[in-house]
Amino acid sequence: MTPYFFGYGSLVNRSTHAYPDTHPAQLRGWRRAWVRSAPFDRVFLSVNPDPDTTIHGLIAAVPGDDWSALDARETGYARLNSGDAVIHPLVPTPPIAHYAVPVTEQGAISRNSIILSYLDVVVQGFLREFGEAGVQGFFDTTDGWDTPIINDRVAPQYPRHQVLSPDETALVDHHLARLSARVE
Repeated sequence: MTPYFFGYGSLVNRSTHAYPDTHPAQLRGWRRAWVRSAPFDRVFLSVNPDPDTTIHGLIAAVPGDDWSALDARETGYARLNSGDAVIHPLVPTPPIAHYAVPVTEQGAISRNSIILSYLDVVVQGFLREFGEAGVQGFFDTTDGWDTPIINDRVAPQYPRHQVLSPDETALVDHHLARLSARVE
């Protein structure tokens, strides 16, 4: 049976990948957080166990069980078996995995920043999949908004950056202001 992955960040934005058979889904028992990957000395969007949280995302097929390209894209993350934590529309249930920065490799984030061009891609994906309520849900089920955010929109650092409409940009900026996030 073809395996699937559950994406909860940039993988929600279908414009950043070509994986087939995508479906909106939810991951129970996990909460998003901006974390510093100590080995890479960068801030990544990850998930940590949280029995009280369910997050929205997207599942997509991994044809031929060929994880190599996705594993390379998700360098710095560990691929985890999602078990029955994913709520999705597929019958029968395929094997599903998600990625997370291992807790043992997470470090203090005081020296690092979130890249705004990356966040823009994530929010654009959530808007397309789940509407404005989904965007608010993304912000509300993600920890670490006290991490500084580098405004790189003029010269995007994120390799899979996308062009946002003025309304999409305003939506990102609105939620950052709502959470008193520090954009530099």
